[in-house]
Amino acid sequence: MNLLLLLFFPLVGALVTLLNSKFAKQSAFISSLVTLAFALLLLGDFVPDASSQFVVNYPWIPALGINFAVAIDGISMPLVLLTTGLFPLIILSSFGRSISQASFYALTLFMQFGLLLVFTATDAFLFYVGWEVALIPIYFICALWGGENRIKVNMKFFVYTIAGSLFMLLGIIYLHLQTADNSFSIASFYNLNLDATTQGWLFWCFFLAFAIKMPIFPFHTWQPDTYTEAPTTGTMLLSGIMLKMGIYGVIRWLIPVTPLGFLTWGHLALILSIIGIVYASIIAFTQKDVKRLIAYSSIGHVGLIAAGIFVWNIQGLQGAMIQMVNHGINVVGMFLIADILIDRLKTREIATMGGIAKVAPKFAIAFLIVVLGTVALPLTNGFIGEFLLLHGVYQFNIWYAAIAGLTIIFGAVYMLRMYKAVMQGETNERTASFKDINGSEFLVLAVVCLLIIVIGVYPQALLHISEASVENLMNQVNSKLAF
Repeated sequence: MNLLLLLFFPLVGALVTLLNSKFAKQSAFISSLVTLAFALLLLGDFVPDASSQFVVNYPWIPALGINFAVAIDGISMPLVLLTTGLFPLIILSSFGRSISQASFYALTLFMQFGLLLVFTATDAFLFYVGWEVALIPIYFICALWGGENRIKVNMKFFVYTIAGSLFMLLGIIYLHLQTADNSFSIASFYNLNLDATTQGWLFWCFFLAFAIKMPIFPFHTWQPDTYTEAPTTGTMLLSGIMLKMGIYGVIRWLIPVTPLGFLTWGHLALILSIIGIVYASIIAFTQKDVKRLIAYSSIGHVGLIAAGIFVWNIQGLQGAMIQMVNHGINVVGMFLIADILIDRLKTREIATMGGIAKVAPKFAIAFLIVVLGTVALPLTNGFIGEFLLLHGVYQFNIWYAAIAGLTIIFGAVYMLRMYKAVMQGETNERTASFKDINGSEFLVLAVVCLLIIVIGVYPQALLHISEASVENLMNQVNSKLAF
């Protein structure tokens, strides 16, 4: 019952927020806190073993074998915590901004419902419904409240995502037709014994949808423009949580359902992931726009997470699990910092900034902590995730690890260079009157910085949640691959 409350309370919150336009942002924030409370209650009852827990399975469309089937295990729990934990911060970060319409906050909560459905669904049709439900509100958020080029950019994002989703739907329908029990159940999909050729094309049906969402090179071209033109709240939702749908899909659905397809094409997917790391990092060096720099940085970091998954070993997969959480925290912090700069200075150009640390010391400290977490300094949250990911890639191939490791070196250079250009030096006409952070800005960045430090010092709490489920899933897949 608690899992149903977790899933459906955002819908209740969205309706209440829409009807309560005078206090829309307060209503949305309270709703997100209540949803977080439900998630923490589930965490309190969660046993970190390999089993599925809080199982709900009701017939939805029995004639088609479709059930409303949801559950949580060690792989989905970190994503549930990330989603419910970031939403209050994302909503709170919008306080004091020009966006205050009830429809905006209602769409945000509606998106939370879709995301939670994706991370808990054990029925493939329900997973697809959640996948599309999460897309609808972010499309309108970006289209209605984005920048001046929002229509063109948003249409590209929408077309890319829908095209990938249709391939996934084709794969889901085919797999459903092969099941003996006329089912969309993930267990039935796992138990299918399809030949290598069939699994090969099914691999691409799912991979295209997930690779576009993450995104992986060369399916990334929608991302920088969308992140730049979207309102900051939309960018946080896209980068902090929504792209994790693709990573989660690879772990939960792609590799376990098509292990022989993964055996054939996984190496190519790994190479594309590593190419994306280097490509995005090099492009980030050239960026003069603070939001675009962070967007390309995100592509590089997600490429490393994907590489850790496609090498398919314990270190890589555990690194991907914890780094999904860490990336979400860090990128939300980075885009809030970018939003504060843009809101105060009315420009995204890094070259027009400088000297802000002299007039905004609290902002300078928070900015530095988030940057250090992003570049994986030891004792920050980014370190353990990237260490495990690179360790996993190293076990697969030392040269791949050497190339993938460039993301740390390049990331440190362009991030610290950006920090120096923005925060140090002399103030100018724009930056001399820069106001330090306060109120909701201070609170959100304080929580982000605290999480960066706490997870960096004690990552075992997160790793322990996913460890048993990761090992169990890997053993299931490896038994089919016979290695």
